[in-house]
Amino acid sequence: MAEGISLAEQGSIAKEFLTGLLASMNIKAEVSVKEIDEETVELSVSANPPTELGVLVGPRGATLQALQEVTRTVVQSKSPSRTDRILVDVAQYRERRVAALGRFAEQVATEVIETGEERALEPMSAADRKAVHDALTNNGAVMTRSEGEEPRRFVVVAPA
Repeated sequence: MAEGISLAEQGSIAKEFLTGLLASMNIKAEVSVKEIDEETVELSVSANPPTELGVLVGPRGATLQALQEVTRTVVQSKSPSRTDRILVDVAQYRERRVAALGRFAEQVATEVIETGEERALEPMSAADRKAVHDALTNNGAVMTRSEGEEPRRFVVVAPA
């Protein structure tokens, strides 16, 4: 836990910010707060139907990433010291993205095993690269590594 304000207080500040932002955008949605571990709080935005939440996700989650950064900045501005990890998810986008990247990584691993040649994937965010590495960590036939410089950093899947 960060010094200063508790994780629960950080979640409360973030929820208040997100709720106000949604109201100003005329988006009817619920914001829930869940403590993932001792240093991480996740705020989930959901609506029924979730169709109008797409504007908060943006292309490939770019808007969602920015929303998370702004939310974290708001919490940091109200904290006398550092804050804990603050995650924002909208309409379970992150969960679905990790699952999709896992399926994609498995397909790439199969191709790499069949051809014996490594394959470089397209540049990805750090979170997406982590999802690919995690998806293949238990696959003993391949190994993964990240290469390149931000923002063009990418994953390479190679035979083990």
